[in-house]
Amino acid sequence: MLGRRGSLRFLAVPPFAWLIVLFVAPLLLAILISFRAERGPIDFGSLLQASTVQYEKIVGTPSWLRLLATSAGMALLVAALATLFAFPIAYFLAFRARHRAPIFLILLLVPAATSFLLRVMAWKVLLGGSGAINSFLIWIGVIQDPIGLLLYSQAAVVITLIYVWIPFAALPIYAALQRVDRSHLEAAADLGAGPWSRFWRVTVPLSLPGVLATLFMVFIPTVGEYVTPFLVGGTDGFMYGLLIQDFFSRAGNWPLGSALAVIMLLVTVALVAVALRVVDLRRAVA
Repeated sequence: MLGRRGSLRFLAVPPFAWLIVLFVAPLLLAILISFRAERGPIDFGSLLQASTVQYEKIVGTPSWLRLLATSAGMALLVAALATLFAFPIAYFLAFRARHRAPIFLILLLVPAATSFLLRVMAWKVLLGGSGAINSFLIWIGVIQDPIGLLLYSQAAVVITLIYVWIPFAALPIYAALQRVDRSHLEAAADLGAGPWSRFWRVTVPLSLPGVLATLFMVFIPTVGEYVTPFLVGGTDGFMYGLLIQDFFSRAGNWPLGSALAVIMLLVTVALVAVALRVVDLRRAVA
């Protein structure tokens, strides 16, 4: 019979195999394709003929790099606001909902059961010139004409992505808050700390691992987002992921699209590494 260590290794084999097949192998293939000099049929021989032509094109096109910087800034804003708005929800579930927490948690995740495209299109209707938001503002007399910035803009992309991410952003924070030892709060109360003091000096520091996990969980995929900008962003809300998608689909230039994706990956990993170095995750988790 297999020992405990052997059983763990046996159970770990399928996940690692899927990780290699579905993540590592495609990533390596994209890196190899990015070093092709020209578009065209892909064969094993052409993959071995490395060239930096595609990367030279990217470096020689500052507008693409500026678009990457803009997308990273928008992703950081979305991550920060989604985390900020998700924190009260997670706090309510952890400290106030009590035995009703599972019910509220299910209700929080119900929108995720619907199509992602349907949720984004719903915001397109809400933010439109004749949508619910503009119609309500006109009805109460706040504005006279529809606000055009609500749709086909960076603001529309940010608002929609925040809405999409809030339910998922609340989960890591909720998990971190559940691990907060209630005796710490009781000890702080015995020492004379009020509710706000206990919140800022005990609850928030102990929840930092969940907050940081949420920031990274939202930031990393949002940098390469292309569906939401395509539907509600227009030309003003164009993001880097749309550029990659255009080269893969419309232009059919897989080498250049792969090179753009590799650069995005490197920049994202570098930003996360710098953030971890600045924040000192080990001290936050301790």
